[in-house]
Amino acid sequence: MAAPTDDLARWHAQVQEEILDPERPIVDPHHHLWHSLGGMPPYLLENLWADTGSGHNIVETVFLECGASYREDGPEELRPIGETEFVAEVAAESAKGGPGKARIAAIVGTADLRLGERLDDILAAHEQAGRSLFRGIRQAGARDDDPQALMIAGRAPAGLYQDPAFRAGVKRLGELGYSYDTWHYHHQNRDFAALARAVPDTPMVLDHFGTPLGVGRFADRRAEIFEQWKKDVAEIAECPNVVAKLGGLAMPDNGFGWMGRALPPSSDEFVEAQTPYYLHMIECFGPDRCMFESNFPVDRLSVSYPVLWNGLKKIVRDFSENEKDAMFRGTATRVYRL
Repeated sequence: MAAPTDDLARWHAQVQEEILDPERPIVDPHHHLWHSLGGMPPYLLENLWADTGSGHNIVETVFLECGASYREDGPEELRPIGETEFVAEVAAESAKGGPGKARIAAIVGTADLRLGERLDDILAAHEQAGRSLFRGIRQAGARDDDPQALMIAGRAPAGLYQDPAFRAGVKRLGELGYSYDTWHYHHQNRDFAALARAVPDTPMVLDHFGTPLGVGRFADRRAEIFEQWKKDVAEIAECPNVVAKLGGLAMPDNGFGWMGRALPPSSDEFVEAQTPYYLHMIECFGPDRCMFESNFPVDRLSVSYPVLWNGLKKIVRDFSENEKDAMFRGTATRVYRL
């Protein structure tokens, strides 16, 4: 199958690097798939394989909900089941790919966790649609008072993490053996810490570093935001039920300014800009509670897949072999029961 060619692929092709540590097995625990979404081009199995097959040894992946392929009719609360059905079909195809083709090994769907007794039926529907791959729910909490300034604006209800009905739903996930993934902005980190303390028996995954923003009213405030972010992340890490995904920090809204440049970043530029965030997360959570993620194709707007994983390998080059294996494969394998 020929690798898809598009404007982004041509842009990324300007920066070519030797693949570091190419034999290391990697689980990419966070990517999306869609036929169309928000004006972005399709990202389907052939696109995913073009990225995962670009040099690094990506053996398995985890799909994260993104609002794709919902059912177009039926009860509103069941429409996201269409996304799980769609991805389960793609995952079945990925399992036939053979050597060198990453297998989609788990699915994290979405649901409104505030639905009380109806939630069990929705989770059962995901389970059936997922063909043994359904692992949990992400109902993102991301919300900002100035969404117009963001390219990818979260639109969660105000006060979601504090909502007793929502907390009851997160608790129910844990009771049924599922995990809860989250996505929110840096100014919501303390609210998320309170949620994690309130529901200590549900495994939770903090996506994208808690998304420190760097655009709109947060532009030119990186140092100030970083100092508060470090304190908030340390507070979250005190909750043993939370693990951290390290990635998604190249989204345009993080404000590093790589999207649309004449040249995309190299792995050295990536490392110089983002190492402090990665090392602080690893220090707070420990390697056994950290997993590297691509967040593709969203981060593809800023960095190529081979350059991203080269950068991640450079950031932890001085860690032990066991620590590297945990962050590149082991933590994701354990958390998502691969």
